[in-house]
Amino acid sequence: MDEIHIGRLIQEKMKEEGRSVNWLAKKLCCNRANIYKIYDKSNIDMIRLIQISRALNFNFLSEISVIVNKNDCH
Repeated sequence: MDEIHIGRLIQEKMKEEGRSVNWLAKKLCCNRANIYKIYDKSNIDMIRLIQISRALNFNFLSEISVIVNKNDCH
């Protein structure tokens, strides 16, 4: 199974939505450096992922599920 890199998925969605790092940092009550750290992560805390999903109005959990199911060996 291909590795899921959640940071890249978040970064792609941000670009797709035309959102800035500053915008997400403000939504998550953190600084820009934290957002760049998130982009570099291949995995992320579930609570933080839910917060990001809410901020971007996009269900990353569902997206991950689609990727997992597509790569399922069953």
